[in-house]
Amino acid sequence: MTRIFSGISRAPDLMMSRLALSRITQTNVSLLRVQNQLATGKLINNPSDDPVRMAAVLELDDRLERSEQRTRNISHAQAALGVMDTAITEAHDLALSAKEIVLTQIGFGASSAERSGQAIVVQSMIDTLLGLANRKGVAGSVFGGSEPNGTPFVQDGAGFRYTGSGTGLITELFSGSQIPITTTPDGIGGLSARIRGSVDLDPGLTAATPLADLRGGRGLGVATGTFEFSFSGGPRATVDLSGSQTVQDVVGRLTTAIRQYETDNSVTVLGPGAVGMTGGSFTIDVAAGGQLDFFEVGTGTTARDLGFTADTPLSFTPASATGVELQPTLTWKTPVSSLAGVTGPLGSIVVSNNSGSHVIDLSGAATLEDVKSLIESSGTGARVQINETGTGIDVYSETSAGTRGALSISEVPGSNFTATRLGIRSFSSSTQISDFNFGQGVSVVDGYHDPVTGLPDPSKDVDFTIVLGDTAGTSISIDLRPQDMTNVGAIIGRINSQIAAGLSAAGLPATSLVAGLSDGTNGIRLVQDSTFTGPMRVVATNGSTAAEQLGLLKGTYDPATSTLAGQDRATVRVDGLFSDLIDLRDALNSNDTNGIALAGEKLEATLTRLAEKRGAVGGLARRVDGALQEEEDRTALDEQIRSQLRDVDFAEAASQFTLLQTQLQAGLQATAAATSRSLLDFLG
Repeated sequence: MTRIFSGISRAPDLMMSRLALSRITQTNVSLLRVQNQLATGKLINNPSDDPVRMAAVLELDDRLERSEQRTRNISHAQAALGVMDTAITEAHDLALSAKEIVLTQIGFGASSAERSGQAIVVQSMIDTLLGLANRKGVAGSVFGGSEPNGTPFVQDGAGFRYTGSGTGLITELFSGSQIPITTTPDGIGGLSARIRGSVDLDPGLTAATPLADLRGGRGLGVATGTFEFSFSGGPRATVDLSGSQTVQDVVGRLTTAIRQYETDNSVTVLGPGAVGMTGGSFTIDVAAGGQLDFFEVGTGTTARDLGFTADTPLSFTPASATGVELQPTLTWKTPVSSLAGVTGPLGSIVVSNNSGSHVIDLSGAATLEDVKSLIESSGTGARVQINETGTGIDVYSETSAGTRGALSISEVPGSNFTATRLGIRSFSSSTQISDFNFGQGVSVVDGYHDPVTGLPDPSKDVDFTIVLGDTAGTSISIDLRPQDMTNVGAIIGRINSQIAAGLSAAGLPATSLVAGLSDGTNGIRLVQDSTFTGPMRVVATNGSTAAEQLGLLKGTYDPATSTLAGQDRATVRVDGLFSDLIDLRDALNSNDTNGIALAGEKLEATLTRLAEKRGAVGGLARRVDGALQEEEDRTALDEQIRSQLRDVDFAEAASQFTLLQTQLQAGLQATAAATSRSLLDFLG
């Protein structure tokens, strides 16, 4: 409060005026501050007003700004999930409608004309599904995966090819929590189950192999650094591989160091082969009678990572020139010539997909990337990827074309089994029986007991009979067992053992019939003696479906080669609603009741997948709603605290403003009264 101290008597006028002016100025400053608070509604407008409060307010401002962004992300996610849920729901409804058609048309009461009419309805469903599968939301194509800007599904021949990739885009709700806003087309289409690479291609070292592509002698990669070596117990020398990038860098630096060692110590360490590589290991040609040893420096691991030493003693001698296997991983730059698992030059393969077959010549492929490019650019709708372990390649179909358009890879006769050597033949000795018939496998009859005697009856365990084309029409019984249902090689082995027993019992030579695979189209082959004039056939027995599921029941007999060629039952189909509807349409058009039933079974599986996906999206939507509520609660609390710290109490400020006005008026009046006196006022 502005005042003149009564304790000051006979003070100089200058001192009195300055003191009064100081107090009036303080009151004016306080009045200005309160006036500014009333005008802005803020208690503090500058850091100097209250540094502690301002620091807290600035922190809250930052939190609220980040909260605003998260809220926008959440709203974006809500909109994206809403479109996603609607699309999946519509796809589920389409599948239900298709299932109703199956139920009405699977019986014998439906006519061929009626089924043809229903096929038109199914075709309209396919057209509707195409638009649904390409639906766009706030983040782009709902089913585009991680590439939402394009069109996920395009019509390709008799099927629909998926052009997307990845698992989908994500948005951040809050720290550590992410939500997908686009998704993969599971249940609708996409990529097939893969043709798994069955061969370890076992790439070897080349001069250009990056050290980063090596698992190393310890299986933990390669750490470049320094290590030491000595020759035949002589002095040690150091090799520095810091900064080395490729196998050639290692060869060059190590060779230089060893040559310098030879000069410094007047010895001959290296033979004509010097430092090189073979397979997946480094080699060192040591001069006759010598021994080259390597040692780590301190806690370094470079020598062990590069296979020059190991936990067990390892020395290079003329008789032992190879280091530890470095396990190079497969990359697209890997030369075909370095693949130890692929012996001999590549030839041609046949890729059948989307109701068409393509002969692909791989003989000109120099790298694995060339193999990938040749297959993917052939128009087959196939996609090639390196498997998770980096040991081989897998092939996927990206075209939903139903059962007839399923993917298979077979050989071109005379091409040295190229597909088999690459491990991508879809019907080979290592093909799993569980992959047959689109995952249904093969069922056999086994363990039958006579109901009267209770004893086993082997005759009832026979799955099918092979009837030869000899004049006697010899029959060979084939009894397959559950333990044989592992892979094609095991099945063929069991069939041949049963054939051998049957031929022996019939008094026929062991060469009269043999089962195997051909250097050509896929399927089990039965080859009988060329002197047999009649055709060979397979007959199912005891109600077993094994012959049909193995593709032998409807095999094609070729008199010129005396061969019964079984059907390929290991093709790879893209599972999803597109394929299911295509299969149902084709079965209705061909009046195939079994095909309609099979399409119905596939639709059941698709309905389950769509329901699960819809449930997953619903769960995500609940998380988003919960996150939004949590964010709103957090924002409200932060705004409340910020308001308490920053915002002015208008009633209090108005009272203070009035008080300061009165104070200023009193100060001015007191100052005026005090400064208006002269010396005469004090003379009495």
